Amino acid sequence: MDSSIQAKPASAISEVLASPLFRGATVALFISGLGTSAAAPQIVLFLVREMGAPLHVAGLYYLTSIAAPVAGFMVGRYSDRTGIRLGLFRICALLGFVGWAAIAQSNALWMPFLISAAILSLAGAATSQVFTAVHDELSRQPGANESVVGIIRMALTAGWIVGPVLGAWLAAQCGLRAMIWMTAICWLLQIIPLGTLSVPPARKPTTQDTPGQQSPGREIEMVPLLAFTGLFVLVYAGEPIKYGFLLLYMEETLKLEPAVRGAVIGIQPFIELMIMPLSVVIARKVGTLRLMWLAAGLGICANLCFAFWASAAGMFAGQILMGGVWGVFMVLGIIVAQRLLPGAVATASAIFMSSTALSSALGGVAGGLGVDALGLPHVFVLPAVFAGVAAVGLIAMDKAGMIRD
Repeated sequence: MDSSIQAKPASAISEVLASPLFRGATVALFISGLGTSAAAPQIVLFLVREMGAPLHVAGLYYLTSIAAPVAGFMVGRYSDRTGIRLGLFRICALLGFVGWAAIAQSNALWMPFLISAAILSLAGAATSQVFTAVHDELSRQPGANESVVGIIRMALTAGWIVGPVLGAWLAAQCGLRAMIWMTAICWLLQIIPLGTLSVPPARKPTTQDTPGQQSPGREIEMVPLLAFTGLFVLVYAGEPIKYGFLLLYMEETLKLEPAVRGAVIGIQPFIELMIMPLSVVIARKVGTLRLMWLAAGLGICANLCFAFWASAAGMFAGQILMGGVWGVFMVLGIIVAQRLLPGAVATASAIFMSSTALSSALGGVAGGLGVDALGLPHVFVLPAVFAGVAAVGLIAMDKAGMIRD
C-alpha cells in the first residue's frame, strides 16, 4: 500500500516534467498565485494610504469580486462553444495586466472599484482555462494520472504562500504602487511558460447552443455542479472569518508571542502541500466524495478547536486540521466540478474557480455579524456550522452516486 501511494505522485511528476503543457501550466499558475496574493492583503492599505479612502469604504473593495462568478460563467460558456482554451487564457491574463496596471496609476477612488468589477472579474477566468486545457489533455491519455492536477494545483498554492511575503517586503521597500505594478507584471509573465501552445478540446465544441436556442436539459444538468459549488462556498466561507479574527484573538486574548502566531498561520499551507500530492491517490481508495465529506468534517473539528481550545496547542491543532481540509478540497474540487458537467468542462471550471468570491462575501458578512453577537472566540462556531452543512450535503451527493470514481 505504501509503495503504491509513493509511485503515483512520482509518476505524476514525470508526466508534468515531460509535457510542455503540464510543465508550463505549473510555472504559469505559480506566477499567477504569487502576483495575485501579493496584492490581496495590501489592496485595502493602498486604497487608504494612496487614494485617501475611509477604512469602511476601502473594505468594500472585496465586494467587487462578486462579479467574478458571472464573468467566469460567460468566459467558460464561450470556451465550451468554441473549444478555445489557452487563447482565452492569454486574453484573460492580458486583461489582468491592464487592470492591475490601471489600478497602479489610479488617481480617483472610484477607479479601482470599477476596474476590479469590469476588468479583473474577467481576468480571473485565466486560471480556470488552464485547468480546462489540462483536463482536455488528460482526457486524451489512456490511464491518465489525475495526480497531475494535484501537482499543478500545488504550484498555485505555493504562489499564494510566497506572494504575501514578497508583496509586504516590496511595499515596505518601494511603496504600494510599485507592489501593484509587480502584480500587473506577474499577470503578464504567466503567459510566457505556456508560450504559443494550443490544446484542442477533449470533445467537439458544443455548437448546438446557438443564441435563442439552448440544448434541452442543459440547466438541469448544471444543478449538481451548482449544488456542489454551493457546498464548497460553505466550507471556504470559514477562511475570511479565520483570517479576519484568528490573529486578533491570538494576539489580544491568548497573548501569544509573534513567533508563535506566525508559526500557527504558516503551518496550514505546509500541511496542505504535504497532502495535495496524495489526495487523488487516497480518493481512488476511499471514494472522492467520501474523502471530501470527511475533509469537511475536519473543518468542523478545526473551527471548534479555535472556538473552545484556548491555547497555542488548540490553535496549532485547528490549523493542522484546516491544512487537511484544503489539501483535499483544493485538488479534488476542480476534478469533481469537471466530472459533474463533462460536456462543458470550461464552464464547470470557471464556475467552481470563481466561487471563492462568493465565499469571501459570505464569510465577511457572517464574521462581521457573528463577532458582534457571539464574540471571540465563539464566532468560529459559525464556520463549524457551515462545514457541518457542507458535510451533510456531500454525504447526500455521495449516497446518490453523483460521480463515478
